[in-house]
Amino acid sequence: MKKIALTIAGSDPTGGAGFQADLRTFDKMGVYGLSVPTVLTAQNTEGVYSTYEVPADFISEQLDVLLRDIKPDAFKTGMLYTAESVKTVMLKTKKYSLNNLVIDPVTVSSTGVQLMEDKGLEALKSGLFPLSRLITPNIYEASVLTEMDIRNEKEMKAAAITLKGFGCHAVIITGGHLEGKAVDMLFDGKEFLSLANERLEGEFHGTGCLFSSAITACLALGYDMNESFIKAKETVWNAMKTAVPVGKGMKLLNI
Repeated sequence: MKKIALTIAGSDPTGGAGFQADLRTFDKMGVYGLSVPTVLTAQNTEGVYSTYEVPADFISEQLDVLLRDIKPDAFKTGMLYTAESVKTVMLKTKKYSLNNLVIDPVTVSSTGVQLMEDKGLEALKSGLFPLSRLITPNIYEASVLTEMDIRNEKEMKAAAITLKGFGCHAVIITGGHLEGKAVDMLFDGKEFLSLANERLEGEFHGTGCLFSSAITACLALGYDMNESFIKAKETVWNAMKTAVPVGKGMKLLNI
């Protein structure tokens, strides 16, 4: 029987990020994808222009109806925005005994648009992180979550230790915004594993979504965390190398 992965995330009309990109990634990785939209956005390759929240009670209904029928082998969250949405996901995770939660803590767009309210961020840290198998912040998101400056690998390690203290099973900080090589770092509470690639020229849309959804798919397939990390890193790298300039702004990943 085919493995199943669920994404609970925002919508991106370009398909380069959000639940649309997650579903494309799930399919590429060989798992069947389910989706529950949480936020609608008006965006293109140049940026996010506005957002429209899906009410938390409708997110709750979507999840109840879906999960009474189908239980995913792994699931991920992307853009949740409000504290009520975060609490809804937390309650459903417990109610349906869901496993293998990957949290992509989306806080702000690459163009500076806020994608999570302050109360939502606190709810994410205190309520949902302790239920997760993995969180996957980028450098900026990790800085916001820890209130630490992160400019090098030593500071990445310190931030990862702090993030692990919020109760998640493991942390991966993606370092595409560091100078020099693009270094991603996994910390499981005991050991660090760093993977590096040469930096590619240009700006790319949706790398965080692709990375977190690829890991979610790998966990659904039964890979361990290190294997999932390595496979996801390779998937993102290949998608970036063959990215396509379909609009006037950032390149879209070739998933």
